Amino acid sequence: MSLKEQFIAYLHSLQNTICFALAKADGKASFIEDKWERQEGGGGTSRVIANGNVFEKGGVNISVVEGALPETMQQLLGVTESDFFACGLSLVIHPLNPYVPTIHANWRYFELYDKKGTRLDCWFGGGSDLTPYYVFEEDCRHFHSTLKNAIAPFGAELYPQYKKQCDEYFANKHRDNEMRGIGGVFYDYLRPTNATDEERLLKFQQANGNAFLISYLPIVEKRKNTKYKARETEWQEIRRGRYVEFNLLHDRGTLFGLKTNGRTESILMSLPPRARWYYNYHPEEGSKEAEAMKFYKPREWV
Repeated sequence: MSLKEQFIAYLHSLQNTICFALAKADGKASFIEDKWERQEGGGGTSRVIANGNVFEKGGVNISVVEGALPETMQQLLGVTESDFFACGLSLVIHPLNPYVPTIHANWRYFELYDKKGTRLDCWFGGGSDLTPYYVFEEDCRHFHSTLKNAIAPFGAELYPQYKKQCDEYFANKHRDNEMRGIGGVFYDYLRPTNATDEERLLKFQQANGNAFLISYLPIVEKRKNTKYKARETEWQEIRRGRYVEFNLLHDRGTLFGLKTNGRTESILMSLPPRARWYYNYHPEEGSKEAEAMKFYKPREWV
């Protein structure tokens, strides 16, 4: 199989594994599957969970799309008239309990061709990041340690590099670089140099994808039965507002999907079901909400 065929097969297997585990952790809701086709080429499989015991809204989506690269993307990538192929799994999980973090992850692969069909370029990208509303340092250490351990066999220098990129990327630039959560890892434009390197990068993507449940489910199980009241939910909705701001203003995946006529419902699956904005809001000094704010900036976890 070609590199893209191997990666597509892996994504479908990973989608099945993640959806089964999350539905089991929820204990009530299950994932609804929605297959879709893109008029210009390709399609995908969206799986959505909602109104569960644990997960208020979430999606684990695969897209496999191809066709002519839109002019806006040509300008962004600095190329002339070209064709493209892109596949990936993207997930966002918004729990009901404010003490359980929201999580986002995606693992993707992209190819660029000239009009004769010759591959001009290709690269992998992806990562995973955690957005807790109330920060438990042991949970953050577990999350980051799991990602670091998954990446370590491919080079000790990679986790610090990709963590830094994540801290910088998942930040609301219009809010003085306030991070939307406590980060994770983020990488892009990982280009294989030869066939051996293609295999290495494929295994690297698989290692990151396989680390997802290990990094997240123990936190879910630890926090999902924590008691909470309206105050905690209100804070959760305020922080979800920051999440929305990032996704609509800064997230490259969202912008790429919308500019290539991707499926809007699947792209905007990342948005929470409820969010709120207060004018010039600041949490009360000395509150646990104010304490959480101290963590929305880069720090070393492991």
